[in-house]
Amino acid sequence: MVLGEEHPAKSLVRRRDFWLYYVAYFCSGTIGLVYSNNIGQISQSLGYSSRTSSIVTLYYSASSFFGRLLSAAPDFLRERALRGRGGSQVAIVPTPIAFLLLALSGGEAALTAATAMIGLSSGFVFAAAVSITSELFGPNSAGVNHNIIITNIPLGSVLYGLVAALVYDANIESSNGAVLRGDSMVCMGRKCYFDTFVLWGFMSLLGLASSFLLFLRTRHAYDHLERTRRRMQFS
Repeated sequence: MVLGEEHPAKSLVRRRDFWLYYVAYFCSGTIGLVYSNNIGQISQSLGYSSRTSSIVTLYYSASSFFGRLLSAAPDFLRERALRGRGGSQVAIVPTPIAFLLLALSGGEAALTAATAMIGLSSGFVFAAAVSITSELFGPNSAGVNHNIIITNIPLGSVLYGLVAALVYDANIESSNGAVLRGDSMVCMGRKCYFDTFVLWGFMSLLGLASSFLLFLRTRHAYDHLERTRRRMQFS
């Protein structure tokens, strides 16, 4: 593989690197986005509805902002373990840990910590996506290729959101813990999202594995690019 080599849309979808990156994005950043859309209901089911605003603003939004800032870190760490953006799969690591925390505990500390980790991870993935797409599949086609890659966002929103809704509704129908709020029934307790957290956690592990495979396939290309830059600096 050669970094910066152009791959038009027709050839893009035939590359293994594209699908590895697509799965990594689908199982990391997109899950984080769907989680953020469900924070209000998750907080309500755990009994922290009064804390929803602070959880969204202080923990998810702020962490997502810092995650976007950290996406520039590989540019300053090329000579270290990250090897440029090829090692950015480490940004996905907090996501499965966060869902493990949510599945094991319904406490406020677990909720806020998990939300911060998911925000940090998804913010990094979103901000780094354009640069990674440009490096792996060519700068001239980056606009089109990036739009192809982010088709995973609406697909993931529908699929992950549907699963969460089905699990939530199933727990309302089978549980004595549901309460009436206005004209609708509300599921209360950890069980409302437990299966969803487990599924999202496994999916984020799949995304981490896919990203790691992408790193293995591209690290030599990043190493070659770094060696070329060093020769140009000292020539």
